[in-house]
Amino acid sequence: MTRPLWRREDGGAAIELVLVTPLLLLFALVAVSFGRLADARLQVNDAASQAARAASIARDPGTAVAAAQLTAMASLAGHRLTCQPVAVTVDTSAFRPGGAVTARITCTVALSDLAPLPLPGQETVQAAATSPIDVFRGGP
Repeated sequence: MTRPLWRREDGGAAIELVLVTPLLLLFALVAVSFGRLADARLQVNDAASQAARAASIARDPGTAVAAAQLTAMASLAGHRLTCQPVAVTVDTSAFRPGGAVTARITCTVALSDLAPLPLPGQETVQAAATSPIDVFRGGP
């Protein structure tokens, strides 16, 4: 006995595959987007650490601020992270032997730059790092 044509299950797996594949692909692209955003956060954190270190080995507060800003921008450019705008602030209030220097970076990243999908909007990523100044360093 044969089933009526409308009750047959031939090709059911192909139809399920056609319906589920775009959803799985979209899920994978969203996961990649979140991974790239997490990577951008790590890159900004790394740039803040490098900036604080560069400021801590400078001889005076003015040079420390300039070195930190230059190092932060170079680090972000080296990671190919496009920030518009980027703000680098350096706290040199404890700039003395045994003190510390803190670098803060605020970076606004367009989500369309991070994701394989053309996502609208932007995300502000912030990071701060503190580096000690050597106790036994010479004077300015």
